[in-house]
Amino acid sequence: MRPLRHLTRSRSSQRSKAFFAHEHLYYLLLPGGCPSHTLDRMNFFSTIRLVIRTLLARKGRSALTILGIVIGVAGVIIIIALGAGAQSLVLGQVTKLGTNLLSVQPGKSNENGPPAQLFGIVVTSLTIEDANALRDRARVPHAVAVMAGASGSGTVIWQNSQIDTNFVATEASYPEVVTVEMRAGRFFSQQEDGGNANVVVLGSTVADELFASSGADPIGQVIKVKGASQLEAGGIPMRVIGVVSPRGSAFFQNQDDQIFLPLEIGQKQLLGIHYLQFVNLKVDSADNINQTISDATAVLMQQHHIKREVDADFTIRNQADAVNILSTVTDALKLFLTAMAAIALVVGGIGILNIMLVTVAERTREIGLRKAVGASNAAVRNQFLLEAGTLTSLGGLIGIVFGVAVSYLVSLLMNYIGYDWAFVISISSVLLAVGVSILTGVIFGLYPAFKAARLNPIDALRYE
Repeated sequence: MRPLRHLTRSRSSQRSKAFFAHEHLYYLLLPGGCPSHTLDRMNFFSTIRLVIRTLLARKGRSALTILGIVIGVAGVIIIIALGAGAQSLVLGQVTKLGTNLLSVQPGKSNENGPPAQLFGIVVTSLTIEDANALRDRARVPHAVAVMAGASGSGTVIWQNSQIDTNFVATEASYPEVVTVEMRAGRFFSQQEDGGNANVVVLGSTVADELFASSGADPIGQVIKVKGASQLEAGGIPMRVIGVVSPRGSAFFQNQDDQIFLPLEIGQKQLLGIHYLQFVNLKVDSADNINQTISDATAVLMQQHHIKREVDADFTIRNQADAVNILSTVTDALKLFLTAMAAIALVVGGIGILNIMLVTVAERTREIGLRKAVGASNAAVRNQFLLEAGTLTSLGGLIGIVFGVAVSYLVSLLMNYIGYDWAFVISISSVLLAVGVSILTGVIFGLYPAFKAARLNPIDALRYE
């Protein structure tokens, strides 16, 4: 029998040349065959080398096959990371506003719906007398602080600078209810609040836009504030007594692009109203939230002379409820998008199935020759399964790198915009994505592998 080097110079196909060059066949074609222990030793590694050479010989096809797996794996990682980042954003925004908070708003709403005023309906049922009644510790024992307020939009003017912003007309107890740190100066006192002093506290963005270019110290400067409903020129002169440290966004509202001023000035002079738009309560402990809701409901029903809760003209909401609602939305969205990524994995698996079937058809003579010289059905099957597994493993690894990179870029972008978006990569999501990708390759590679293994060597050698 001629040596293998002479056989490889024959006019066989290119696929047969690569196949004959394989060490396994070399030993099989030697006189006397190859000892069984030698075959056992080299079988696994030679099969891996054969698989690598086969995939490299079809680079374009292999790359397109891998692409579907890359998209699916990266999609799973990105979606889970974005879901975790969104949930951390929601929880972080609630923490900024303060924990253990209850919000009382005018207008009745159902249990899961928003208050009526969010639909543009003006409800005037909430008054300062209601807020004072809620401060009664004998009636609402677990409310450690109460803050009434109203809000609107207006214009702030200083010298030649003029910016549009939002204002919060509130009480001196605001820092006791909502977490606030001062960058400079102080918040207005109870005496200034009760005496309707013309003082104002600026958010960090407003202060920077007004005074940064001139280098002036905001504290002590007199600015003019004009409400959106005030058509006349000028505005209310107010002295700046403090600047709040940057707080970012909370519930998708920029907390730094606003100013704070005494309640009655905002109510009567800027908004022209006599009612409140909200009353916030801080509860001493999360365990007492439900009890405080019951106590506050009883107080307000008595204030408004209401006998049945179904007739209530107010709504009391827990901040945790808002978190739960938003978390439910993000969870549902994450589940939906994960399903879309799973579909991408299935599509990638179908691509593997198609490519492997084409590969089996192209290499039919090679398979027949291998079986003719002694390769078992299991060896042929394992070779094609290993090819499918290699494709999905490479796709999984590339998908991990791509998914992590995109998730990190998204977190950088969201933080640049002003949201506290955490970069969270779950190990379980990575393992899940890679595990599913490999499983997809194995499942969709089984049929082509078994088809190749069941080929009759005589029919395969005759195949053109």
